[in-house]
Amino acid sequence: MHHASIRTADIHRAIAFYQRLGFEISEQFTAGITLACWMEGWGGRIELLQVPEPRPAADAFNDEQYTGYYHLSFDLSDQTTDLTDWLAALKARFEQDAEAGLGEPLKILLEPTQQMIGRSVYEVAFIADTDGLPLEFLRMLEPVKAL
Repeated sequence: MHHASIRTADIHRAIAFYQRLGFEISEQFTAGITLACWMEGWGGRIELLQVPEPRPAADAFNDEQYTGYYHLSFDLSDQTTDLTDWLAALKARFEQDAEAGLGEPLKILLEPTQQMIGRSVYEVAFIADTDGLPLEFLRMLEPVKAL
């Protein structure tokens, strides 16, 4: 996949948020009349597009009838040995930045929980970006052994 595209109400606020997650701007450009950029990190690329007259985003995480874009997912299996500790450190970093006037506190949609996906057990957590879009972070705990 080349990139995942995200429409945002405020590109500068969104850039700052994704930079705090570890993304870096690789290209800045305009798309028609709007500001845009590509950001790279976590083994992938996102595109941010500023919407000139934004409406609130749908609540993709809590609305069980919603269809369409649901979330981006980042695999932290090689990055951390404990998703709870990783999320706590991220939350603390966002709180420090918010106290310094450099953004908003982190919005956690789902604290780390274990989930069986296929034949593997994962730790899974969700946060929201600056526009409320869900972002998933997961870590494989162990594959289930075949009987």
